[in-house]
Amino acid sequence: MTDSPIQIHDPSLARTLASHLLDIHAVVLKPTDPLTWSSGWNSPIYCDNRLTLRYPEIRTLIRDGFLEILEELPAKPHVITGTATAGIPHAAWVAEAATLPMAYVRGKAKAHGLGNQIEGGIDKGEQTVVIEDLISTGGSALGVIDALEFVGVEVTALLSIFTYGFHQANEAFGAKGIPVYSLTDYPTLIDVAVEKKVVSRSDLQTLEEWRQSPETWPAS
Repeated sequence: MTDSPIQIHDPSLARTLASHLLDIHAVVLKPTDPLTWSSGWNSPIYCDNRLTLRYPEIRTLIRDGFLEILEELPAKPHVITGTATAGIPHAAWVAEAATLPMAYVRGKAKAHGLGNQIEGGIDKGEQTVVIEDLISTGGSALGVIDALEFVGVEVTALLSIFTYGFHQANEAFGAKGIPVYSLTDYPTLIDVAVEKKVVSRSDLQTLEEWRQSPETWPAS
């Protein structure tokens, strides 16, 4: 992913976390029996990072990884913001450890009450870091960033647990100009999966072809 604006903060942590995700089946690889995403895309991989919530040691690893990134940012944010819904618990744990306020952003404004889209409270002029569990095309995270910027909040970075490294996300985040950090990514995960014999080396071409053109894979 040399062309990607999404940075892996700690390669050693990336491998450790990838191994954990495979062990708890948060990531399932099926190169010869593809799955179908809600988008309609065919895929040899499915990632459900919500399964990490069941494992305190993995949750802590993720939290501490995010905290290390925060410590190296040029400025400490005023608020930690989670994406709904899977980013919310991780944002809460990071905010608690960093002694910072926390907010989260809904996919759309509520149709009742005050009609809030941003919950927990964040003020115009404040800086925030957004925590996302998974980056695919980047659309949901960019929607959160746009909602925050619309009310005058400055998003200084986006942090994720895992990224596929799709060209759509790379281009979108590159255009946005906001630093993006991920704890682990698709190339690392596939390398670890081969090492753990979850997939074989003969599957590597198929897995890379999918990542390069997920919307049209498999080619007819």
